Amino acid sequence: MLSAFLSAFRTPDLRKKLLFTVGIIAVYRLGATLPSPGVSYANVQKCIDSMEGGSNGVFNLLNLFSGGALLSLSVFALGIMPYITASIILQLLTVVIPRLEQLRKEGQAGQAKITQYTRYLTLGLGVLQASAFVALARSGQLFNNQCDQFPIIPQGTGIPDWMTLTILVMTMTAGTGMVMWLGELITDRGVGNGMSVLIFTSIAARLPSEGWQIKISKGWSWFALVILLVLVVITAVVFIEQAQRRIPVQYAKRMIGRRMYGGTSTYIPLKVNQAGVIPVIFGSSLLYLPQLALQFFDQNDPGKTQAWVQNNLADPTSPIYITVYFLLIIFFTYFYVSITFNPTEVADNMKKYGGFVPGIRPGKPTAEYLDFILSRITLPGALYLAAISVLPNFFFIWLDSQAYVNFPFGGTAVLIMVGVGLETVKQIESQLMQRNYEGFLR
Repeated sequence: MLSAFLSAFRTPDLRKKLLFTVGIIAVYRLGATLPSPGVSYANVQKCIDSMEGGSNGVFNLLNLFSGGALLSLSVFALGIMPYITASIILQLLTVVIPRLEQLRKEGQAGQAKITQYTRYLTLGLGVLQASAFVALARSGQLFNNQCDQFPIIPQGTGIPDWMTLTILVMTMTAGTGMVMWLGELITDRGVGNGMSVLIFTSIAARLPSEGWQIKISKGWSWFALVILLVLVVITAVVFIEQAQRRIPVQYAKRMIGRRMYGGTSTYIPLKVNQAGVIPVIFGSSLLYLPQLALQFFDQNDPGKTQAWVQNNLADPTSPIYITVYFLLIIFFTYFYVSITFNPTEVADNMKKYGGFVPGIRPGKPTAEYLDFILSRITLPGALYLAAISVLPNFFFIWLDSQAYVNFPFGGTAVLIMVGVGLETVKQIESQLMQRNYEGFLR
């Protein structure tokens, strides 16, 4: 593997791409630590230090994807989440809006139009999220109501309060636009998918400090045990992420003019985890809605409904929370696979070009066969995603959730880091193999 890295840096064009990617990552991390105008950095740090058990559970996922920039109210506080949300919304709307479905089938030109719509929607969501986070920061709810210091620069500075807040929202929204642009630069001129690389960077930036908190709270023996368990989980994730069911496809020979085409054999690779990490994000988002609604009610005098939600849907150690989270991930796995892989469309395309599955008639029987195989392999994939995602909740119980609730080595973090790492390594390896160098995975 070391020789593969050396070979990559010895290749001029690949070395240029790697260094360009590293430079963009450095710019991204700089923006994630740069305070926004109108924010008292010293007061924000005091608010973070005074919080009990880390960040508010409602904002754990958002803070994870921003690399800790959300609580710091930095320029890149929103991170990549508005873009992810916009992309998911556009994917779902593609199924129900014929115009978007038509654009998706138009190829590169249609995809460029959908990408443009995604950018506009990202900026709109950025304005809404920035306004919400600034309001929550001013009220102290972003910091679990443990903040005695005012994070936004107060009156007396000679600047109107509305102007400070407007500039703050505009800065965070512009930061979202720049993060989106940096991700697209990595995709076009660097290595790997830009948005995935930025998410990977955000998560990796939090691991050392938050992992060290386990050692501080529980000691070296527990820290070593957690690291061992993390290695086991990563190994399992790599094994499942690489697993796939290959459906053999045979193409009949066709005479076009004076030339013979077809007669080749290939396969359709159906991954066990066909949905990726999207079901985890969907499930987390739905579970955060009742928790987020609690922030707008009186915390000192909760009613019966508020108390039930607080004890069951806002507590990651609650059996009801774990069960609902588990079932939501399974549901969204089947839902997302059903809208991203259309067996009927695949079967029609195969029939159009003379392809068939050996032993299966072309057309509707092939679509039914693909649907049967897909439903069979989606079940273990859904159970795998759900099991990996709820694993941190058991660590919350083990590590005492009151002392430490930000477990950094499970669920979404591991799935994203391993998936992005494998995909990036494969891209580098494919470019090395074009030049007859050995790859990483050999």
